Amino acid sequence: MLFKQLLEADSCTYTYLIGCEKTRQAILIDPVLDTAERDLQVLEDLGLTLMATLETHVHADHLTGAWRLKQRTECQIAYPKMLDLPCADIGVREGEPLRVGSVTLYPLFTPGHTDHHHAYLIDTQVQKLLFTGDALLIEACGRTDFQSGSAADLYDSIYSKLFSLPGETLVYPGHDYEQRFVSSIAQEKARNPRLGCGRSKEDFVALMDGLDLPYPRKIDFAVPGNEDCGQCPANVPEQFRGPCLASDQG
Repeated sequence: MLFKQLLEADSCTYTYLIGCEKTRQAILIDPVLDTAERDLQVLEDLGLTLMATLETHVHADHLTGAWRLKQRTECQIAYPKMLDLPCADIGVREGEPLRVGSVTLYPLFTPGHTDHHHAYLIDTQVQKLLFTGDALLIEACGRTDFQSGSAADLYDSIYSKLFSLPGETLVYPGHDYEQRFVSSIAQEKARNPRLGCGRSKEDFVALMDGLDLPYPRKIDFAVPGNEDCGQCPANVPEQFRGPCLASDQG
């Protein structure tokens, strides 16, 4: 398996490249429009063909690069099936593995940050890799105060789906804001200040309900744009339109 962790600095979003060494097929988990050209160059440098882009959820802090990458490579776009997005080519759901050549990804339905959020597990002969999106972060978790979020659902998702995995499972989050790259299930169970050390569901819900987080600065255009697979809506502010203009121009 080929693997790269790539960062989009403005939203601190991690994009993950997963490739098959035999077939040279690849996917990108949570690509960002702003770094689509970089991703294309990485694929070319590695001699890989992009089979699909794969989203953990509809993001509120950036526009996905899915539509741009499809324009450039004719790849398919994969989203959680329950969204039933007209722009998506593949609907993923728990119990239906997604294969990229010899690599198999297992979707895990993990609602809470959003009501449709999915994480993705790869179980190699050597190591389990878990791509947690915005559900479980390194010593943190995704917010639950918009997009049909639910602190109670997030707690259940993490404890029943993610914390039940072996402790050595590597955790690759959708974001990190402190220049950290990877964690593990054992580390998060022991050290996560929001969820670790067996925190009760009641305490977690109270903690999340009291965070009083700022309104996401890109949500008003990111959510509708991402429900359209990354096509830029008309209300993108001027300061964020650069990547949209590049996309419009091909």
